Amino acid sequence: MMSITGLFGQKAEKKAAHEAYNLAVAQGRLPFFYAEHRVPDTLDGRFEMIALHVFLILRRIKNDRQSGAFAQALFDVFFADMDRGLRELGTGDLSVGKQIKLMATGFYGRIAAYDAGLDGTADLEAAVRRNLYGTVADIDQSAVEAAVAYLRRQWAFLDAQSSDEIRQGRVRFAPVTLEEDPR
Repeated sequence: MMSITGLFGQKAEKKAAHEAYNLAVAQGRLPFFYAEHRVPDTLDGRFEMIALHVFLILRRIKNDRQSGAFAQALFDVFFADMDRGLRELGTGDLSVGKQIKLMATGFYGRIAAYDAGLDGTADLEAAVRRNLYGTVADIDQSAVEAAVAYLRRQWAFLDAQSSDEIRQGRVRFAPVTLEEDPR
């Protein structure tokens, strides 16, 4: 039987995860990425940008012992939204589960690739090219380099935030361009 404290804690974590997810979605949908960084403005491209921002949040809290339940709630919110989106697009009930499983597997692969790239143990540029631009036949190298610089800048910005703020759903992303950064 669950205690009252456990019940309220789960509700707070789920609410905070929804808030953090909504911020990740808002950031990932900024027209800047599709116009300036030339990420494909497609379902795949939008998934990639949301996944990138959810990854950044999860990476920031992965070593925080108190963040496990929040991280799981954020993951659950992300994939519940993907499930809902597939159903709205008319994907049949029997196919949704398979599609979500493929998306989750792909997301785990992106986490591993982006983590290794940010840690310097793998080629971050290759991971960005493969994931953000995998459906683009001929992407300009400057777009890939700009996306990598953005990813590194966001990671540094999130890394400076407290885990407590993030667990409460108060995630802040850096401005998308250096010109907008007041620092």
